[in-house]
Amino acid sequence: MTWITLIIAGIITFLLRFSMIALIKENSLSEKTKIVLSYVPSAVFPAIIFPAIFLDNSGLLDLENNPKILASIIAIIAGFMSKNIIATIFAGLASYWFLIFVYY
Repeated sequence: MTWITLIIAGIITFLLRFSMIALIKENSLSEKTKIVLSYVPSAVFPAIIFPAIFLDNSGLLDLENNPKILASIIAIIAGFMSKNIIATIFAGLASYWFLIFVYY
């Protein structure tokens, strides 16, 4: 019974969210609305990333001796200079691993 409830809830949630995307006609949106909606991924990304950088496993703010903060700063600089997502990810991971294994 639990699995059936979960599957039905998942299908309903999917259909509700998909209907907003599938049923809206592109020409019905104003140009200003299209511009505002183009920033949605950029606005959601920090909400996903910042807790992973600044919070520890118990959910408390961790600013002292946190290698993730320095690694993210290095990744931001690498991304700004290279304009390449792969280079940014590589720089962030490499600097994080270096800081964990060598520095801390």
